[in-house]
Amino acid sequence: NSIAVLVIACPCAMGLATPTAIMVGLGRSAANGILIKGATTAEQFAKTNSVVFDKTGTITTGNFSIEQFKVFHADSDKVAGIIHELEKHSSHPIAVSLVQHFKSSEKITLRNITEQKGVGMFGEDNNGNSYQLISGTAINNVFNIILLENEELLAGFNIRDEVKPGAAEVISYFKSQGIKTILLSGDIAIKVNEVGAALKFDEVRSNMKPAEKLQFIESLKKSGTVSMVGDGINDSPALEKADIGISMSNATQIAINSAGIILLNGQLEKLIQAHQLSKLKLKTIRQNLFWAFIYNIIAIPIAAVGLLSPMIAALSPVIPNCTLWYFNTMFHYLN
Repeated sequence: NSIAVLVIACPCAMGLATPTAIMVGLGRSAANGILIKGATTAEQFAKTNSVVFDKTGTITTGNFSIEQFKVFHADSDKVAGIIHELEKHSSHPIAVSLVQHFKSSEKITLRNITEQKGVGMFGEDNNGNSYQLISGTAINNVFNIILLENEELLAGFNIRDEVKPGAAEVISYFKSQGIKTILLSGDIAIKVNEVGAALKFDEVRSNMKPAEKLQFIESLKKSGTVSMVGDGINDSPALEKADIGISMSNATQIAINSAGIILLNGQLEKLIQAHQLSKLKLKTIRQNLFWAFIYNIIAIPIAAVGLLSPMIAALSPVIPNCTLWYFNTMFHYLN
């Protein structure tokens, strides 16, 4: 009887319940263009209470068009050349679009070019003139990007970015799941509020510097599990701080390294599938554990009273293991 109890109690099914579901879930996610790092990431994502989205390059396409470009007391070709020279040293989506837009401009040589995250680009020419291309407002809030020469306004312009296809569907899905959606951006209020209203975010925050984003995520974590979706260098501290960081495969390398979930091909709509697979994986783990527990609860007393021989007890784990196989196979093929 003791031998039969020991054989029954051997936790084969218990040991397989969680890792089997995790491996199947990771495989299915990868096959659908969703890379998940770590065994517990999907479980945390399934339990998330709020999802925070960056705007530029995440909710929007990151392909910008230039509007209302105006130069003050300077040559327009020179201004274009300065912008091109400054922005080619940055990997921000706005910088990439500006470099492309001004690629045929006059060639300007600048030195000591630096980037201040969430603020802009800085440099100087051989004559000691300093230049700043920064995000901000000037002249009755007309421009959201301005170029300064020695602290004086040299040029200003606006940029327009289109919302990604599927973004509205993603926000609607999370709201339907009772998950709070938040738009968190370093852009000016008028631009961020426009996107937030169009997509019906629960909360919108604008003019957020990287340190402020980090602080916001820290405060939000006090009320539950937080997921953060971003793609830029400015987002990496917040991605690291969030319970689950989510990035696009075409994001900056530092953002990818900070993320626990990576969506291939920059497809934001894959986020819905990632959440559904995470929920299903968690459900499968619980089902696996349930059947393994039931098997032990029923079989151990039977073995203890002598109604189960050790030979049959040795074969009996086939039942729960087949059950695990069934649930995990269904998990695989239904998705």
